[in-house]
Amino acid sequence: MEDTRFEPCWAIMELFGHQKLAGKVSEATIGGGTFVRIDVPQTGERPAFTRFYGSAAIYSFTPVSEEVARLALSQMQPEPVTIWIPELHKQIEPPATFIEHESDEDNYHDEPLPF
Repeated sequence: MEDTRFEPCWAIMELFGHQKLAGKVSEATIGGGTFVRIDVPQTGERPAFTRFYGSAAIYSFTPVSEEVARLALSQMQPEPVTIWIPELHKQIEPPATFIEHESDEDNYHDEPLPF
């Protein structure tokens, strides 16, 4: 039987709604459902952040080197959090850390996120 387990990798993801992100991609199980986790590193003054997506939200997934992902990310300039409530926007500070992971064996899926 072939092992189809997904190995974490750097990638560029295109999402429905004309969104693009680049970062370290892995799988996560939340509430019994499987999600794609992307850890987006800090670029310039924009802080690092983590997002989770259901597979139906992903239009394209391109594995790339870390160097290519970081270069692409510098051009994308995504915001860590999109807030639609103006009152909250003034009160919430985005997380300022990024969790680096060596391999899937580190059980990093169980580590708390930096927010």
